[in-house]
Amino acid sequence: MLEDRAPVAFALDFAHADEARAAAREVAPAVGMLKVGLELFVEAGPSIVALGRDAGLPVFLDLKLHDIPETVERAVARASRLGARLVTVHASGGRTMLRRAVERARAEGADLAICAVTVLTSLDDGDLADIGMSGSSREAAVRLARVAFDEGVRWFVCSPAEVAALRHALGSEAVLVTPGVRPAASAAGDQKRVATPEQAIADGADWVVVGRPIRDASNRVEAARAIGEAVVRARRVREEGTQR
Repeated sequence: MLEDRAPVAFALDFAHADEARAAAREVAPAVGMLKVGLELFVEAGPSIVALGRDAGLPVFLDLKLHDIPETVERAVARASRLGARLVTVHASGGRTMLRRAVERARAEGADLAICAVTVLTSLDDGDLADIGMSGSSREAAVRLARVAFDEGVRWFVCSPAEVAALRHALGSEAVLVTPGVRPAASAAGDQKRVATPEQAIADGADWVVVGRPIRDASNRVEAARAIGEAVVRARRVREEGTQR
């Protein structure tokens, strides 16, 4: 299913489950995944993951797990049993946490992948300096991604500003998921490192995450379809370029 649809994950940034379910059904024909984040998960509880099954789409469970290895491992097991396709962990959680998350996902025997978040798209170089991380956001993202890759992670979240660097560092085996994506006419909101969907794909992204530009559109399915078509065109151009 992931290969047959436009590589767009619709972020279900809604406060209430009924709104999220309705939007998921509405947009399902035009996207490839549904992203459930913290707000919706906390409001509706673990059962909200079932909306993916109802809409016929895999669920990207974006909980950004970051805790001691035992706690994260057990949370990964629960995410697997809920039927999630992806679950995010912070790459900054360290090697042991990352390794045990990957190992537990495999042991569960379900189709769950661990997706490591490198540097949040809301942070810039100054924010990283404030919390004691040296170097630029690009350097930090590559450094964290390499640690996660070494421990078996193959899916990664990074901003459009770092996607080319991660592709170069990790090669074709990595699957890069890029939030902070906005069509050219859209506002950046609280994200500091953004790009258009076409640019993110051209730079090496495999998937783009889009929330507000679809959620707040007057016609959500048409907005999602337009973004999906732009992404597919950009991917085709990129693939043709690599074959020359």
